[in-house]
Amino acid sequence: MAEGSRSDGFQGARTGPPGGPLPDRWNSRGWAMTFQVWGWRREDASPVLAWVPDAEGGRGAAMPRRTPATKDPTAVERANLLNMAKLSIKGLIESALSFGRTLDSDYPPLQQFFVVMEHCLKHGLKVRKSFLSYNKTIWGPLELVEKLYPEAEEIGASVRDLPGLKTPLGRARAWLRLALMQKKMADYLRCLIIQRDLLSEFYEYHALMMEEEGAVIVGLLVGLNVIDANLCVKGEDLDSQVGVIDFSMYLKNEEDIGNKERNVQIAAILDQKNYVEELNRQLNSTVSSLHSRVDSLEKSNTKLIEELAIAKNNIIKLQEENHQLRSENKLILMKTQQHLEVTKVDVETELQTYKHSRQGLDEMYNEARRQLRDESQLRQGSEDGLKEKNEIIVRLEEKTNKITAAMRQLEQRLQQAEKAQMEAEDEDKKYLQECQSKSDNLQKQISQKEKQLVQLETDLKIEKEWRQTLQEDLQKEKDALSHLRNETQQIISLKKEFLNIQDENQQLKKIYHEQEQALEELGNKLSESKLKIEDIKEANKALQGLVWLKDKEATHCKLCEKEFSLSKRKHHCRNCGEIFCNACSDNELPLPSSPKPVRVCDSCHALLIQRCSSNLP
Repeated sequence: MAEGSRSDGFQGARTGPPGGPLPDRWNSRGWAMTFQVWGWRREDASPVLAWVPDAEGGRGAAMPRRTPATKDPTAVERANLLNMAKLSIKGLIESALSFGRTLDSDYPPLQQFFVVMEHCLKHGLKVRKSFLSYNKTIWGPLELVEKLYPEAEEIGASVRDLPGLKTPLGRARAWLRLALMQKKMADYLRCLIIQRDLLSEFYEYHALMMEEEGAVIVGLLVGLNVIDANLCVKGEDLDSQVGVIDFSMYLKNEEDIGNKERNVQIAAILDQKNYVEELNRQLNSTVSSLHSRVDSLEKSNTKLIEELAIAKNNIIKLQEENHQLRSENKLILMKTQQHLEVTKVDVETELQTYKHSRQGLDEMYNEARRQLRDESQLRQGSEDGLKEKNEIIVRLEEKTNKITAAMRQLEQRLQQAEKAQMEAEDEDKKYLQECQSKSDNLQKQISQKEKQLVQLETDLKIEKEWRQTLQEDLQKEKDALSHLRNETQQIISLKKEFLNIQDENQQLKKIYHEQEQALEELGNKLSESKLKIEDIKEANKALQGLVWLKDKEATHCKLCEKEFSLSKRKHHCRNCGEIFCNACSDNELPLPSSPKPVRVCDSCHALLIQRCSSNLP
């Protein structure tokens, strides 16, 4: 039996099973690779050939491989992301084990692993409405892990306490790094994918985390527990990083034999061009989103400025009203105090007059009583005097009645003055209370407006800082765009050089084909002469007799020079008489010495067939 098939120049168009790992090397002939955000797509202009195995285990004829039917694009994206996750996790584990120490943040396979995980978590995210715009964020489902896995609360709290993180995407990136350092990323994500009813709030039904691919990726993450990582999350700028998968770490192009070095440079230039174009697209999208954010921030800033101006005008009006009320309050207090002083003076004068009049009446009453006593004593002496005294008494009684009436009037006036004073005091107290309540209300309104003003000023400061950061990011993006444009110009110049080299190559190919045709003509003439010489040699051998080589004299195959053994037996060629192995003498042809087909070696087989074909008309 033959030991194995011989090697040929075809290097396989072998593909693995769907969803399996990709081959290490790709044939660069006839392939055009275009990188997309969620993976890559292969387009072949010519049909791809695949070897069909024959009955003995060797390679048979090259048959065209059937192209698969068109699939759902989301399923293709999931399969590509799964393949990239397998490659990144496998490469990270192998490189980390060979690295032999704790991994840092600057380690390229580790950075690519985080980028791939970010793309896997972003796949199929629902659009969420925020205060400024519509966006997609993976921080929402990762924040949900705290409710499902209590040990994840420490990571969430530490991520929220980081001072440099301003966006949800930056918090999600910090969360992934802390989970890898804790060696619990697989446990956290396993708890998350089990709760599909909660995940449906954040992901579409066709998302990777909602399908079987998510469970496969979580199972692969268990292998990362053998890795020790020491990542400094506090000093990294996780908000402005661009998450682009670097396919150059996983793909290697196979070059042609004749133009190896030149094809390496061309492939690198094309890969770099595709990468730069994809990065340029992403940067354009980020710049457009930043422009929209800046526009929305300018609108909100103008609104806040208008609200601030309105609040300032209201505060000024309230302050003016407060000043007016205070001035009116002071005037009313002055008037009431003057009125009270006037009434007090009037009451005091009336009291003094009342006291003087009462003293005079008391003196008159006392004198009248004395006179009555004296008259009563003298009554006994004379009746005439009595009559006169009676008249005097009547007069005195009239005077006393008048005095009592005047006293009553004065008392009524005094009571009325006291009542008026009390009413004025009550009115003053009520007015003072009303003024005090109004002033308190105005003070409260002023304090509220001042608080609103302070809050609006803080919001305005925050908006200004955010706008400055966005402007800085926009400037960085512009610088990156200018750098990329320079690189694209360099790539265009390299492309022109490549086209010139292609033209030169085509010219050289033309010269090569012309020389090859001349060599073919010379080869045909040489083959004819060789055939004539072989005919002469065979005629001489026929005349001299064939030399049948003995088995003891041969220890190695004459053609492949492999040593004979129990498994590799000896076989004689019936044409030349030499000893060969089975693989080099498995041909049979009829010879002039025997009409039946007999065993011949490969060289005699090729020679006899060529002679037969040349002898045919």
